[in-house]
Amino acid sequence: MVTLLLASYAPAGAQALDLDRATVADLNSAFDRGTLTAEKLVQLSLARIDAYDRQGPALRAIITLNPKALETARALDAERKAKGRRSPLHGIPVVLKDNFDTFDLPTTGGSVLLEGSIPPDDAFVVKKLRDAGAIILAKVNMSEFASGGARSSIIGPSRNPHALDRSPSGSSGGTGVAIAAGYATIGLGTDTGGSIRGPASSNGIAALKPTLGLLSRDGIIPLALSFDTGGPMARSVYDVAVALGVMAGVDPADAATAQSERRFENDYTRFLKPDALKGARLGIARDFMGADGDVDWQVEAAIAAMRKAGATVVDVRFPKWMLDAKGEFYTAIRYPEFPVQIEAYLKTLGAGYPKNLQQIIDRAQSVTSPRPDGAGPNPTRWSMFARELASGSMDEVRYTAVRDHGLPLIRQMVDGALAAQSLDAIIYPTASRRPDLVAAPPETPGGAAASATNIANLTGYPDLIVPAGFSADGLPIGLSFLGPAFSEGKLLGLGYSFEQLTHARRRPVHTPGLPGEVLGK
Repeated sequence: MVTLLLASYAPAGAQALDLDRATVADLNSAFDRGTLTAEKLVQLSLARIDAYDRQGPALRAIITLNPKALETARALDAERKAKGRRSPLHGIPVVLKDNFDTFDLPTTGGSVLLEGSIPPDDAFVVKKLRDAGAIILAKVNMSEFASGGARSSIIGPSRNPHALDRSPSGSSGGTGVAIAAGYATIGLGTDTGGSIRGPASSNGIAALKPTLGLLSRDGIIPLALSFDTGGPMARSVYDVAVALGVMAGVDPADAATAQSERRFENDYTRFLKPDALKGARLGIARDFMGADGDVDWQVEAAIAAMRKAGATVVDVRFPKWMLDAKGEFYTAIRYPEFPVQIEAYLKTLGAGYPKNLQQIIDRAQSVTSPRPDGAGPNPTRWSMFARELASGSMDEVRYTAVRDHGLPLIRQMVDGALAAQSLDAIIYPTASRRPDLVAAPPETPGGAAASATNIANLTGYPDLIVPAGFSADGLPIGLSFLGPAFSEGKLLGLGYSFEQLTHARRRPVHTPGLPGEVLGK
C-alpha cells in the first residue's frame, strides 16, 4: 500500500507527515510551516474522490461536490496569511451527510423526491463550521430520510472501502465511507437509533453521538426529534473533539440546546490525555456480546489493554425486560414523530416539492425505473412511509406512555447501572456482529437486543466510538463508550487514551495512496 505523505520542503531530519494519520493539529502545523495550504489539501481530497468514488472501487459516497471548494480554499489561505487562522478548522475540508441544510448546495435527504432542493439557509452547525473557516467539500450519501437500509434513491448504495461486498451501514454511511477513504478530514452524520455509530464501526473510524441538546438540530431534515442529533465523524478522536467544540452552543431555534447552557465546551481537546484510563472505572455490557466470535475477541483484547493501562473493568447486565422493550419503545416514538416533523421541514422548501408525507408517497409511486446515473426506486424505504403515516398520532397513549414513562425508565436503569458501581462509562461492541453483506436484509430500525446503540437515543446520552481492531477477514470492529448526559469530555478522554494505547485504525485496502501524494520527497 502506498503511504500518503505530506512533507513538502520539510527541514532536514523533520518527520514526514502521513495525511491518513494526520490530525487537525498536524495539518495546522504544516499550514504554519508553509509546507501545506488549504488549496493543496482540497486538491488532494478531490483527487481521491476522482480516483475512488465513481472509478476504481466506485464507493459512491458523494452526492454533490461543492464547485467553489477550491476558490474558498484559496480565499482562506490568503486570509490566514493576512490575519491568521479563525479556528483550528480554518482551511480544513468537511463533508456533510445530505440531510444538513446548505444554502448553496442541494439538500436531498438521500431522496430523488427532493432532488435539486436548495434550502433557504445553512443548518446552525454548518454555519458554525463555515464561520470557523472550514471548507464544505461535498454532500454525501445516506440512508434515505435517515432510515432503512444503507442506500438512497438519489445515487443508490455506497460501498464499504474495507470490503466492497460489505455494507458501510446506515444511515450516515456516506460520511463513514468518505472519512475512511480520506476524502475529507471531518464529516458530519446524524443519529436517531445508531446512525452515526454503525457507520463509524463498519468503516473503522471514530465518531460521537453527543448528548441530546449539545448540538443544534436546526436545519437538519428530521426523523424523530426526541432522538435526533448530529455529530462529528473523523479518523481520530482528536479531530472529533476539535469539531465538537466548534459546533457546540445554544441555539434559540432548537429549544433542546437550552439545557447545554454552561455545560458545553469550546475546546474538548483539553480532555485528551494519554493516561486518562488510569484509575477509570468501566462497565462492560456483556448482554451485547456472544453474536460474533471475532467481535468478542477484539472486545476482550480491548478490555485487557485498558486494564493494563490502569482501568478497572467490571461486568454490567441490563434486565431482560429492558432488552426486550427497547426496540418497541424506540418505534413507538420514532414512527409517529416522522410524519409531523417532516411536514414542518417540507414547508420550508420551495414550490414543486412535497409538503407532507402523503405527497412524498404519491411522488414515490411515480418513480418505477432506475436512471443511468444511479437514481431509482428505493422500495424498502418507501414502503416504510406508509407504516409511518399509519402509526398513530403523538396524542395517542402508545406514544405518550412511552414518552412520559418508558424513556424515563430507561434513563433510570442506565443511571442506576452507572451509579451502582461508580462507573465513568459503559463500554460495549458498537456492532455485535461484523458488517453485513450488501445483499443482506436491511437493518432493523432502532436495533434489536443484539445492538446497544439505541440505548443512547432512548436516554439522550452521549456515545463515543473508537476503532478497536479487525476481524480475521479484515472487517473493522468498533468499541463504544456510553456515559451520562454531557459527559463528552470524560468520554473523549477515555476514548483518546484507548486510541493511543491500541492504534487500531487502518487505511482501507481499496483506497490506497495515489501517485503524487508524497510531497517533498
